[in-house]
Amino acid sequence: MNPLELEIRALIEQDGPLSIADYMALCLAHPQHGYYTTGHPVGGRASANRTGGDFITAPEVSQIFGEMIAVWCMEMWQKLGSPPSFNLVETGPGRGTLMKDLLRVSRALPDFLKAAEVYLVEISPTLSEQQSLTLSDSDLPVTWVRDVQTIPQRPTILIANELLDALPFHQWVKTDQGWREKAVGLKDGALVFTTRPATLAPTSLPADHHAAPVGTIYETAPAREGFVATIAQRLKTDTGAALFIDYGHISTGFGDTLQAVRGHGFANPLLEPGKSDITSHVDFAPLLSTARLSGCVAPEPVTQGAFLISLGLLERAGNLGTNKPASVQQTLQSAVERLAEPDKMGDLFKVMAFGAPASLDARWPGFA
Repeated sequence: MNPLELEIRALIEQDGPLSIADYMALCLAHPQHGYYTTGHPVGGRASANRTGGDFITAPEVSQIFGEMIAVWCMEMWQKLGSPPSFNLVETGPGRGTLMKDLLRVSRALPDFLKAAEVYLVEISPTLSEQQSLTLSDSDLPVTWVRDVQTIPQRPTILIANELLDALPFHQWVKTDQGWREKAVGLKDGALVFTTRPATLAPTSLPADHHAAPVGTIYETAPAREGFVATIAQRLKTDTGAALFIDYGHISTGFGDTLQAVRGHGFANPLLEPGKSDITSHVDFAPLLSTARLSGCVAPEPVTQGAFLISLGLLERAGNLGTNKPASVQQTLQSAVERLAEPDKMGDLFKVMAFGAPASLDARWPGFA
């Protein structure tokens, strides 16, 4: 039994079952034993071996992903009026691979690089060290912060790839007595899923919740909405744009999407707390509403595949493969398929953007 599990058991014995959100926060962000604060979660092309870590994110699949994000950032900077100084921010930057590719491609627009002040928002000392190594030959100095609100007030372009899914969420289960909060408790000496007395108001549920059978799961994520609200309010004040990419759904619905990943496979989230990644699918509908209610304009979210193809994914892959050996062309083709095909990351991952001023609403790069 590891130290984090001992601490979780003590909390449950003292205060009763933990909400899924509290359990997840402890597993991922505990200062001494948390998955992100102590582990090496991301594998892929920037790691010591391409199969390292517990999972691979899109920037680690191919340089083309980061290049397309660079295209988006440069176009948004121009749409913002090409401010002479702006924050270029990445939250949850993994190994730093996306930012490395973004800055390399941005050399094509020297004024963009000259104006950019680069910030990485990271809570993990381990990942910060990896990012520093990845970006050691960066064209620009990089500043690390733990809180996005500590970044100077000026126009901002913010990107977040696979960040929202790692923010805590709550689960609610329909019982004969109504909706109750799903929780982590103890039974016969083991961590188990249970419920606790907290209830969810009917106004917070989808309109068809009455028809849902007993046992149905509904998920809410106030931490995600709060984070989006913080960014949106900042952009409303200082101008700028934000781009969020994550796996999830555009329309709110029912379903249990809690999952743990370890060693590139699914794991039991209750075994060895702090040793696996715990996430859920992101519900983009309330996040989009939050951004708009905070005063930002936003296009309708799109799939990652549609987004990348609109920005020039296929053309870039073709250019990279021109006059290259068949093995290189095959690698590029496999990367494009993984990033954009509907049955891979293309449809599972969604892309949401928002920003201010209102004039940004005219046309968003990568969105219909």
